[in-house]
Amino acid sequence: MRTSVAVGAFSPSVLLRVARVVGVLGSFAVDEVPVASSPAQFRSLLDGTLDAALTSPDNALAYRYVPDNPLGTTADVRIVSAVDGGLGLALYARRGVPLDVLGVDVPDSGFAFAAYALLDSLGISGYRVVALGSTPRRLSALLRGECAATMLNAGSDLRATEEGCVALARVSSVCGPYLGTVLATVGPVSDAVAGLAHALRVTTARILAGELDDVVTAEAATIVGPSLAPAYLGLLRDPAEGLVPGGSVSPASLETVVRLRERFRPGADLTDALAPGSGLVVRA
Repeated sequence: MRTSVAVGAFSPSVLLRVARVVGVLGSFAVDEVPVASSPAQFRSLLDGTLDAALTSPDNALAYRYVPDNPLGTTADVRIVSAVDGGLGLALYARRGVPLDVLGVDVPDSGFAFAAYALLDSLGISGYRVVALGSTPRRLSALLRGECAATMLNAGSDLRATEEGCVALARVSSVCGPYLGTVLATVGPVSDAVAGLAHALRVTTARILAGELDDVVTAEAATIVGPSLAPAYLGLLRDPAEGLVPGGSVSPASLETVVRLRERFRPGADLTDALAPGSGLVVRA
């Protein structure tokens, strides 16, 4: 009997698609659901429409510890597995355009906090912040001139470079160590979500070992095109920004995410987030 798992993702997950192609998912039928924004993703996660989310760890913090998050409610959000260190996450801009408008998912979110830190490192201030939604939407907005700069990763960064945009600063250089994507759920981890986490960790190990290069480039080509697929493989295998071996959440990388939120959105008590046994991070 097959078990269906609905997973919400901002950008198409090459890791998940490779796991499906090579048969690592076994009896699990995984439905990858595109989400428009982090509030939309967690609204679906909290109401049970989604079983799990490929999301920023900052979203897990916001919807576990911060009552005035965009949905105005908290829940027993749990990080089941680390996925990647950002996959090329960097601040991208159009050449020759004044940095007057920053495009973000929502202003009080993890990638936005990282963007503020990168802009600070560049000595840039006085910009206007506009909410534009998920990473693919922000790429389109950047290319249409609806913002001057935005945070991009997971293939959108490669497409931005191909279109003539430039990376002004990388998160791994300014804010490292960084945790970019995690697999998260709400409440006790179901067998299906635990099975998915295991499958992603197995697939990660095989990709990092160089066993699945052809499969990865084939799947990446369907998302970023054949010319950029080898570069996407390079992102996945990057030691600082790529897939996380074993899916272990590094305390140092999680602390980076916590400190960024404390710096740019102070007020919530995040003391418990870094405490062993808090329940935020579970191993499944």
